[in-house]
Amino acid sequence: MSAGALSGKTAAVTGAGAGIGRASAEAMIGAGARVAIIDRDENLLNKMKDEHGEAVVPIQADLLDTAQCAGLIPRVLESFGGKLDIFHSNAGIYVGGDLTEASNEAIDRMLHLNVNVVMKNVHDVLPHMIEAGGGDILVTSSLAAHYPTPWEPVYASSKWAINCFVQTTRRQYFKHGIRVGSVSPGPVASALLSDWPEEKLREAKESGSLMEPSDVAEVILFMLTRPRNVTIRDVILMPTNFDL
Repeated sequence: MSAGALSGKTAAVTGAGAGIGRASAEAMIGAGARVAIIDRDENLLNKMKDEHGEAVVPIQADLLDTAQCAGLIPRVLESFGGKLDIFHSNAGIYVGGDLTEASNEAIDRMLHLNVNVVMKNVHDVLPHMIEAGGGDILVTSSLAAHYPTPWEPVYASSKWAINCFVQTTRRQYFKHGIRVGSVSPGPVASALLSDWPEEKLREAKESGSLMEPSDVAEVILFMLTRPRNVTIRDVILMPTNFDL
């Protein structure tokens, strides 16, 4: 893929400090974009700034905080002089295991970040993209959005909700030149799997049933670099050795 495929574009990625978010941001940087990297961990943002210099704009924000969430898109737009071509809503929390083992607080936090924050961020970025006459919105979903995964009923439900949100929003706003899509990875080697049942995680590691964040980032870049008359509305990808 051309190193300049996103030359002159501006992008924002939530949860960009590590995992899929970081890989996505770095893929866009490699394709020529300037990227607002958003994370609650300032140390991770500073490390990326040290590595990528002026190609990134670090924005520290706790998206579970209502005021910080509401102020995110205005901060991004201000950083880029009012121009934002790509928004990747990636930040999320994982809660796995039996439903009765999850605390109500953990359920609330996960649904807030995985569903409410995504909807609010997309809600806030849409008016700008409508005025600009186009843009790309991508959401990190999950293979769990397409299969009732028995060991993660709370997490899977959040992704089913977001999958519906992505598809309905796309149908509302494609007439404005805005492409809305989701990427639904299977298991990815990242901190998000720290709550997986130990036996399931060990089994996945031993069988080679995990992908790398860079594998997902390559798909995201593919989606973003299609001709404007083509929308990749959702991609499901999984490790070849993984089987639900």
